[in-house]
Amino acid sequence: MSAPVGFDLKFVREERHLMLPPLTPFRLTQNLYDALFQYILSKDQEEKLQKFIDMLEEHIKLRDQTPFSVPIEELEFLDEGLQELRLLNWSEIPVAVFELVLPESGDADQEETIEVISDLLTRLTIFKRPAGSNLIWVYPYTMVR
Repeated sequence: MSAPVGFDLKFVREERHLMLPPLTPFRLTQNLYDALFQYILSKDQEEKLQKFIDMLEEHIKLRDQTPFSVPIEELEFLDEGLQELRLLNWSEIPVAVFELVLPESGDADQEETIEVISDLLTRLTIFKRPAGSNLIWVYPYTMVR
């Protein structure tokens, strides 16, 4: 499939993310769980921590070359655990959030179209699509390379 006739990237906002440091060992997830579990006081916090660890494990399992980051707002449940992440060399970075707007068409295979757009954007910038959304996180080159 060739590049779509057109698409738009609509700037939504800029977010502050904590980004996983580069060259992290694969045992990181267990170490993080152990380190952060001490800050968990409720079942809700435990579920949020498990979701965070699951996302990190999936990122590592896929050997994804894009950065792994999470909006700081989503990690606020950790309270003092945020400082723990910073001590473990997690970086606070600005991430531009865009909405991917596809042209209206009768194309039933939007995932294929999105894959073609993703291939194009990979050649142009460092970005990641959060699962289950039409958003794109665009990372600053100076912060992730």
